[in-house]
Amino acid sequence: MSILSVFMIGVGLSMDACAVSFAKGMCLKRHVLRYAFLLAFAFGLFQGWMPLLGWWIGMYFASYITMIDHWIAFFLLGFLGLHMLMEAKEHRLQNSDISYISWKDILLLAIATSIDALAIGISFAFLAVDIASAAAMIAVTTFLISFAAVLLGGRLGAHLGKYAEFLGGIILILIGSKILIEHLFLS
Repeated sequence: MSILSVFMIGVGLSMDACAVSFAKGMCLKRHVLRYAFLLAFAFGLFQGWMPLLGWWIGMYFASYITMIDHWIAFFLLGFLGLHMLMEAKEHRLQNSDISYISWKDILLLAIATSIDALAIGISFAFLAVDIASAAAMIAVTTFLISFAAVLLGGRLGAHLGKYAEFLGGIILILIGSKILIEHLFLS
């Protein structure tokens, strides 16, 4: 598989992380640069690690994982989206700024957005792919795209004000739904 093909796979895989990064960036009132780095690092790490795990699983358990990967992503993103909506309602009532993303949320988002990378890793097990360099390229691509998305979301979120967290929660729910629909009806 060519370097360009792996790069394009990395770009494609990073789109869910990009959308989530943008949504989270919109909700931040402070520390946008710090969370841009943390989210991008977590997303890049998991997007790079999951193909390695998927490659290993592909050697042994491919048929079992691909049957449920879309449900896992749907429930994780749906849960986090609903959580954001509830927090947005609470913050609206308290009229407080959002300047913190918990490590738990970052971890869950990184896992949820990297499920597709796991599936790609499974397919890499059956192709002539240098898994280490492919995983590294996917990780770096995701890091860069996610970092930029948080910063862009932060700029837009400043203009959206109190509606940013509602919009972010809705975006997460829609991404989870998109993943589920694609796997159930378009595969």
